[in-house]
Amino acid sequence: MAPTSHLPLFGGVRAWSQDDWTSSDDRVRGGSSQSELTCSASSLIAKFHGTLDIKTLGGAGFASQRTRGEDRTWNLSAYDGIELVIDSADGKLYTLTLKDEILPKRPDGREQSTISWEFDFRAEGRRTIFVKWSDFRATYRGKNKDDAEPLDLKRIKRFGIMIRSFFGDQEGAFALNLVSIAALRTERYLDEPDDESIDDILYEKSAAEATSSEQVGKRRGWFSWLTSCLL
Repeated sequence: MAPTSHLPLFGGVRAWSQDDWTSSDDRVRGGSSQSELTCSASSLIAKFHGTLDIKTLGGAGFASQRTRGEDRTWNLSAYDGIELVIDSADGKLYTLTLKDEILPKRPDGREQSTISWEFDFRAEGRRTIFVKWSDFRATYRGKNKDDAEPLDLKRIKRFGIMIRSFFGDQEGAFALNLVSIAALRTERYLDEPDDESIDDILYEKSAAEATSSEQVGKRRGWFSWLTSCLL
């Protein structure tokens, strides 16, 4: 059977479940940030929220939720990217992460570092963001990995949603309300001309946002590697 143009992953017709997610915050490194993903089978919204602390680690801090289970695999090779439907947000900068490899844990129980594929986004109010595969950047321990092998779309092993301080650029309470996360082919929109125009629906980072992300990236410093093996 040919794949559909829209594959729900979390939310939408696939109800949100807290059993799919677990926290991965800077507390594992002695920090004080904390996050939750609040949802239920009857809710149409999943709320990623908590407190981002920057004092304990001297300006650094991160909080995140990631999918559970090392044995889970998503084959998304028939799709063009990821669609995020956001109900509301606080204007802070968040990061969507993907992994296609998870190594066995170390003897002390900590995870080994692997390449993460990241996309930074900022949202206020309700909006739909389409992230092409080419929009994700490969990172290893917080640094860009320009020579990384292409993302293996046939074996995505983990999804994550993260917020980090970027050394004091943002802190305190945060809240991101998600309607759904899905994989899609862009023809879904092109085949439905009566819906909103593709320019209104498909989100691509503007030159200004791209420049802002580059500037923020320069300030990540040493604390970014703390998150790389956890998401």
